[in-house]
Amino acid sequence: MHAVETKIIDGVALAREVRARIKGRAGALAAAGHPAGLAVLLIGSDPASGVYVRNKARACAETGVYSEQHDLPEAVSETEVLDRVRALNEDARIHGILVQMPLPAHISGKRVLEAIAPEKDVDGFHPENVGLLCAGHPRFVPCTPAGIMTMLDRENIPLEGRHAVLVGRSNIVGKPMAMLLLQQSATVTICHSRTRDLAMLTRQADVLVVAIGRAKLVTADMVKSGAAIIDVGINRMPDGKLAGDVDFQQMLGIASHVTPVPGGVGPMTIAMLLMNTVASAEQMTGQS
Repeated sequence: MHAVETKIIDGVALAREVRARIKGRAGALAAAGHPAGLAVLLIGSDPASGVYVRNKARACAETGVYSEQHDLPEAVSETEVLDRVRALNEDARIHGILVQMPLPAHISGKRVLEAIAPEKDVDGFHPENVGLLCAGHPRFVPCTPAGIMTMLDRENIPLEGRHAVLVGRSNIVGKPMAMLLLQQSATVTICHSRTRDLAMLTRQADVLVVAIGRAKLVTADMVKSGAAIIDVGINRMPDGKLAGDVDFQQMLGIASHVTPVPGGVGPMTIAMLLMNTVASAEQMTGQS
């Protein structure tokens, strides 16, 4: 098999371009007296969640989006969380509400997500927004799949009639990603932990999206020459370094495109969160 020239997709550079566009739109909103506002609820002290929330706050500051963080203790009652969400639903300064997952075991993620006003659900997880996405008329596209679709579009990776294989069936990535790829006329296969002979299916992929949470699961023998590989995984290795769900080094010379970890999908996820927040503000204030 001859070596393929592999393009490494730079999520940091693309996110920078997207944030520049967001900054312009956020500036126009602020000038009209309607600054876009994002509220983030952080419950407990999960270290990874803390890092994500800080990154989101920094990105808001860079793009001119107003942000506020609501820190609640691990032992907070579900009622208190729901009350806080409902108060933010009524707050005219806030156009996007994000509840950082995972939640403590005694709090129902389903009830909390359903309490967020659909028009402020910039993560796209409310059942109404899931339904709109499935129907092909999304209000908000979940941030990670939105970032991936932006990457595929920017790299001119064809989707119509191509076989897209997803490894992972989460509500955050796998399922919405499948809907978006179907809407671009790809043929979609969803694999998961119970899938038999995973490698047989991944080898058929023209586009392979991996979001399963197992470091370096996908190796060279599991992909076909010229496939585009999108790695959503973030895993902390024993040496402290981060690795994706794909063995990145093994993809070089085989894949046509591959995303690195870190520096691939992650920066795009935060950029799309801000994009959804600005779009929400434009919609709610009649500035769109």
